[in-house]
Amino acid sequence: MRVLIVEDEPRVADALRTGLNAEGWSVDVTGDGLEALWYAENHEYAAILLDIMLPGLNGYKVCARLRAEGNATPIIMLTAKDGEYDEAEALDAGADDYVTKPFSYVVLLARLRNVVRRAPARTPVIHVGDLAVDPATRTCMRAGDEIPLTSKEFTLLEMLASQSGQVVSKRRLLEGGWDFAEQPEPNLIEVHISALRRKIDVPYGRRSIRTVRGHGYQLVNDA
Repeated sequence: MRVLIVEDEPRVADALRTGLNAEGWSVDVTGDGLEALWYAENHEYAAILLDIMLPGLNGYKVCARLRAEGNATPIIMLTAKDGEYDEAEALDAGADDYVTKPFSYVVLLARLRNVVRRAPARTPVIHVGDLAVDPATRTCMRAGDEIPLTSKEFTLLEMLASQSGQVVSKRRLLEGGWDFAEQPEPNLIEVHISALRRKIDVPYGRRSIRTVRGHGYQLVNDA
């Protein structure tokens, strides 16, 4: 799952990116309110961590604009301002939660999981034959066995599973599996796809991940 961090303090933004990456999240970061609005309007996120004091457009206004547009992405406000009126303004703007700096990363992570869990549209388990991919718990099962995957492997598998039977291009996999700030080599996709095949196909005598030369990859039910 992907989260947007809107934070103009580089040290805080980098720490959040590193921590969330380690937890298996894909992360986009911006420190500008207008750019944050563009990101949120043009990409899907599981949640947004939104600072209040921002250049371009403050967090209250970003939140209010998104809600006015019908964007229901869970939003947690991050701010150094501490006061009941600030918290009330954040919640009135449409935020789902409010965290005051300095904050405990452990608590922030729990709050993030909580707002995502409470979000009304929970992504259902995706079944492709006897392969089950659960985006909510980031787990993969085949023939009753849970298959341990790395964060990147699961992200790529989820993208293929959500479009099972369709060809997904390498470029689309790169865009969905890596942060926009990263510039991974295209052959990384081949490395991760090979690793996925060794885990979800080879032990079960399957060939569910297929290469469509010149186009990309597709996940099929080969039971």
